[in-house]
Amino acid sequence: MNLHHFKTFTSQLPSTPKMPVLFLGHGSPMNAIEENKFVQGWREIGQEIPRPNAILCISAHWETKGTKVTNLQYPPTIHDFYGFPKELFAVEYPAPGLPALAKEIADYVDYSPVGLSDDWGFDHGAWSVIKFLYPNADVPMLELSLDVNKSPQEHYELAKELQALRYKGVLIVGSGNVVHNLRTLDWHSPNTGFDWAEEANEAFKKIMLNGHHSDLFRFQQQAKAHELAVPTPEHYLPAVYALALQTDQDEVTAFNDELIYGSLGMLSFKIG
Repeated sequence: MNLHHFKTFTSQLPSTPKMPVLFLGHGSPMNAIEENKFVQGWREIGQEIPRPNAILCISAHWETKGTKVTNLQYPPTIHDFYGFPKELFAVEYPAPGLPALAKEIADYVDYSPVGLSDDWGFDHGAWSVIKFLYPNADVPMLELSLDVNKSPQEHYELAKELQALRYKGVLIVGSGNVVHNLRTLDWHSPNTGFDWAEEANEAFKKIMLNGHHSDLFRFQQQAKAHELAVPTPEHYLPAVYALALQTDQDEVTAFNDELIYGSLGMLSFKIG
């Protein structure tokens, strides 16, 4: 996607140095109301990177048939979970939306159609982590959904068309978990990872660091450990979106790289 494709929104903004891209391992929604080392890692990365003009978040928690982008001026905070303390349900993240940018993305992504959504806001995959980067909720934000009918390679190819946004001050954030098997969590071992979780996490980091992105497309099928780490694709795919935006000039830096409760990986990384 070329810079000139973005006419309405981006004409109001000067070109900027290329923004980084983030993948944030979001873990439990409880992180949103806790103070821990993962929260501190998100807070520090928010202070380290340039302040964006807008955020585009790809969250594990918005799956749709076809790709959609949020189109509301004032998106609601969605509490898409149950069984948690009332304090968590009281959290609001009132960042504004940016319909002008949503319309441009919908108009100019060529790989596949992108629809405008007026019935979604910010799910916890977005607000539970972004609130630590920008606690004043004063950066406009959009979400881009995960099309359940696309393969990892198709998601990757769509993501590459978002590259031009990085030169207009848009921070693209993937939010999920590379290792995410809730059925095998060991609640008695908060600071450990199963052997297979370690294996899958290290294998993903090898791909991340060596740039062999074609290995992302069949990650689940490469080993039993990978299948256990990624039993369903939705938490893995936001990491694919992030890596699709890596260029030859972009370094990748990992942070919050820990496994907890046996089978949940908190790996986050910054591109650029």
